[in-house]
Amino acid sequence: MICHIHRAPLFPGEALAGALGRPIAEQDVLGDLVVAHSPLSEAAFEGATREWMFADWEDYLLEPGDLHPYAEDHTDAASSLFHLAVRLHPNDRDRSLPEWSQIAHRLGHAAGINPAADGEPACHWVALQARPGRLDVIANLIRSDGSRTRHHPAALRRALEAECRRIESDLRLTRVPTRTRVPRANGAEQPFQLPQLPGPTAPQSPPSVAAQLATLMCQLADETTGPVAGVRSLIEQAAHRLEELPHSYGPEAAQRLGWIARRLYGIQQDLEPVAADLPGAGQRAAGATPAPTAPLPAPARRFR
Repeated sequence: MICHIHRAPLFPGEALAGALGRPIAEQDVLGDLVVAHSPLSEAAFEGATREWMFADWEDYLLEPGDLHPYAEDHTDAASSLFHLAVRLHPNDRDRSLPEWSQIAHRLGHAAGINPAADGEPACHWVALQARPGRLDVIANLIRSDGSRTRHHPAALRRALEAECRRIESDLRLTRVPTRTRVPRANGAEQPFQLPQLPGPTAPQSPPSVAAQLATLMCQLADETTGPVAGVRSLIEQAAHRLEELPHSYGPEAAQRLGWIARRLYGIQQDLEPVAADLPGAGQRAAGATPAPTAPLPAPARRFR
């Protein structure tokens, strides 16, 4: 599961349209696309939420700022809105509505927009599952009592990434490769290097060479620390960034990168049986030290 915090939108409609991946009209009914939302107050709109139109959800997300105008930070009008998106691995099956709802509530707790206990003030938020394998959580950071949820970018990112790892474990999702950094002796970061086989300094038997190659194939195919997995994760992050661009080439390029990531995952799967069929793969590959992965850059500040 990859987590991405979008740039704070100017209006809720911008984030809602981004979640759907298409322009929407005020009369559009979101219906079952909404998998979770914050508790509704007595002053909330009448009617079942599944019948609410796009305009109703937009008004709901704007309501805290209307009720508590002095909670707004007028130096940054966009800062009261928050947009978080998570995407499953292409190999994961799509989840059921209750599972998506559970994921949304857990991410809301981690982000501090959903109260951890009854009676605590909450933000107005809504979670949409409008595209395959993707969940969007949109919130107003002004709470129902007029206080404001303050986000420290680094702490928020760590909290959300930690919760994503726990969700992956609980729901048995494909794990995102760990971001590994190998420090030098002087404290500088060591540049990434592909795993290499030791040079043939002495005559080696064919089974020994095959075992070394099997070890290399297992390192390349490793989903947690393998270099192919690291490259795939970078491509998936780039696809997220491109989806945000307001220009027509963004979504098209993001879709192409998504297919590239799928092909890289297929390459990893093809490497595993090749390594398993080589002599000595079980003994040599099992004890091999995983190859270091390329350090993944921290997401650009989008505060998501």
